[in-house]
Amino acid sequence: MNLSFFIDQCVPNIVGLNLRDAGYQVFFLRENIPIDSPDPVVIKTAQKLNSILVSLNGDFADIISYPPANYQGIISLQLKNHPEIIPQIMNRLIKYLNTYPNQEYYQGKLLIVNISRIRIKQ
Repeated sequence: MNLSFFIDQCVPNIVGLNLRDAGYQVFFLRENIPIDSPDPVVIKTAQKLNSILVSLNGDFADIISYPPANYQGIISLQLKNHPEIIPQIMNRLIKYLNTYPNQEYYQGKLLIVNISRIRIKQ
């Protein structure tokens, strides 16, 4: 199955466009639900779309509130108010996605992506 991503409202458009350019299916939050939707609605919509949620929202990186085992996958991008690092983060992420191209691989995982590494929590 081709990878599918649901891009949270807080994520810069360029992230979704980079994923599309890399050949992945991308759904933007604003095209599916109101932009001010609460977090439970956001993650539920990602699930309905059988997509991996991509967010900057630190709440989704909280494994107590959002246990990875319950979801199709969550990617938390760690920009820390430095949008200039998006190209480096996207290069790292896309290389990783190309290495693990099956949607099932991401089931039950939280990927925390920063400029120097990708950490996985389950």
